[in-house]
Amino acid sequence: MTTLVKKLQQEDYARYFDQAISYEQYKLNFEAEMQSEDASPYTQYLPQNWQRQARLDRKLKLRDDVLESLESINTDIKWLLITEHWCGDASQINPVIAKVAEASKGRIDLRLIYRDEHEDLIDAHLTDGRSRSIPILLQFDASFKLLGSYGPRPEEAQQLVKSLLAEGSSYSVPVHTWYARNKQQDIQDDIIELLKRNS
Repeated sequence: MTTLVKKLQQEDYARYFDQAISYEQYKLNFEAEMQSEDASPYTQYLPQNWQRQARLDRKLKLRDDVLESLESINTDIKWLLITEHWCGDASQINPVIAKVAEASKGRIDLRLIYRDEHEDLIDAHLTDGRSRSIPILLQFDASFKLLGSYGPRPEEAQQLVKSLLAEGSSYSVPVHTWYARNKQQDIQDDIIELLKRNS
């Protein structure tokens, strides 16, 4: 779904990775933003996204085939996740990515970076060559060679969003209904496919 629009060099990715934060720090920042008195156009989306993310952090259990796919990783890889607190898709997807990284027992080094603070990065990975959609997960080897990417959502959900936008309809409720029905199964399928691209 993502299109490599403007080529970045390996040293560029290494620099972004150094600036990025852990998932635990991301959650602390998220909580702090919700408690802040500084309102933004996105403030209204934060509580529900926090609840979705927290529920998945607590309750999501990875499938056995996802765990088995981690056993096939024969070299350490790095994941850079482009995201934002206000993004509804991120609240459904980020916890899955974080759990996979945690289950990898150190073979996956996951860091998160904010889209709105790093426009050059997201502009190199536009969806369909034009949209700054998130979350976008970038997968690298130890020297920051780009091995693959994933996002901004599973293909079925992406097609649902596209069809609703073409009709001029809002997609927020339908797409989150889709996530609730799918129970993060397609996300896990997609991550298995991404992990196969680690060489």
